Amino acid sequence: MYTDLILDQSPRKRMQTTGVIVLCILMVVNIIRTIHGEKIRVVDLTFTLTTSTIYWPGNHDFNFTILYRGQSGSYWYESNYFSTPEHGGTHLDAPAHFYKGKWRTHEIPVERLIGPGVIIDVTSKATADHDYRVQISDLQAWESKYGNIPQGAIVLMNSGWAKRYPIKKEVFGTLNISNPTYFHFPAFHEGTVEWLITNRNISMVGVDTPSVDYGQSKTFPVHQVLGKHNVPGLENIGYLDSIPEKGATIFIGIIKLFDGSGGPVRIIATYDADASSANVIGCINIIRLFSIFTSFFIFGY
Repeated sequence: MYTDLILDQSPRKRMQTTGVIVLCILMVVNIIRTIHGEKIRVVDLTFTLTTSTIYWPGNHDFNFTILYRGQSGSYWYESNYFSTPEHGGTHLDAPAHFYKGKWRTHEIPVERLIGPGVIIDVTSKATADHDYRVQISDLQAWESKYGNIPQGAIVLMNSGWAKRYPIKKEVFGTLNISNPTYFHFPAFHEGTVEWLITNRNISMVGVDTPSVDYGQSKTFPVHQVLGKHNVPGLENIGYLDSIPEKGATIFIGIIKLFDGSGGPVRIIATYDADASSANVIGCINIIRLFSIFTSFFIFGY
């Protein structure tokens, strides 16, 4: 209807009308962007890589050397050298870390590095039992609240352990921080991980502790299950209390290290702080108002 009315106008009037319509559309788009843009949260789930970064006993320490930092003629210049083991701080375990012939770091498909976040909160259980392992019943409790864990999910355990980082005796759960036989911290149970892979086709699992296997593990069965199925693992994740149990999208940034068994990562989560239907209805009402305004302004009714 509007198209016929516009075509019946003079060329000058037609140009003015088209301009008003474009302006109105741009205003609507801008309002919608503002409504949503102000509510999108971006959260860093990564501990900073420093000399206090925690590594498993037997690894080298983090090294950061300033090669040059200062004025160079007419401009300022900085350049540094750093070295780090693959498995320390907030990092990823490639499947090859514990299973021969599986993906090394550079082989992990990029689509595996992004996915819907599923946060399994076992804080109270881990407080009561430092050797707690996430059970299938914990997953079922999550699904009873939010529905099935989606395909391609990145499933993360929140045990509250990140608050202990980077104090080694707190993170490892012992004063004997050089001997893993004394370690006590929570993680996943191997049966739980097997269930997730078989029944929910997840992309990745992660923990806010030093290992996807609990502190007292001797054979690292969770590592082996993940490796066997080509599922990467994340360890020493921070700030999981800052994102919702459902609704976040998790992004894993890892260096594409040839032949690596893992490496440091930058983990970022985004989520809509107000994904309510009222927000959508508000946008629709705005569009309706602009439609009425456009009709009145251009066509007089």
